[in-house]
Amino acid sequence: MTDHPYTDTDLRAEAARQHAVLTEDPDFVGVGEQMEDRHIQSTVIDEDPDFAPEGATWAGSLDPEGDGTDAYAEAQRKIHGLIQGAADVSEWAVNLGAAGLTRTVSMGWYVTGSSWDLAVQIAHLPQIKPEVRDEIESAVRRAVERVFAEHGVKPRGLDTTA
Repeated sequence: MTDHPYTDTDLRAEAARQHAVLTEDPDFVGVGEQMEDRHIQSTVIDEDPDFAPEGATWAGSLDPEGDGTDAYAEAQRKIHGLIQGAADVSEWAVNLGAAGLTRTVSMGWYVTGSSWDLAVQIAHLPQIKPEVRDEIESAVRRAVERVFAEHGVKPRGLDTTA
């Protein structure tokens, strides 16, 4: 018997619940505050961790103080919506973190339209050698593509960006 009225499973369940709530109803003002001084990813020139990144910031490019264009608020609304519409993988994410696993780059297959019809995320122990991880990812890709081929599904491309 422990000194606490809860188990490790209880802690994980509560963490997953809170994680899900944070994404179901993110604080709109907080979204704007968090993006303000962050760099717009597509403008970053150098991501060397020893140096500050160079590139445009959301606030510097879109003027959150109100230049009349409302471009900052529009970007903020779109980011807020993306957070709200995100798939709930809270329990999965909490359990992976508790197990000490790290994620790989996600693999997504485009089949119709501009959205993923299938996405796979692999998580692994950090000490797994990169060549082993790469071989596992390659095997997953081949397996998915084989199943698509067997069922006549013709993916238009493979996106390996996160």
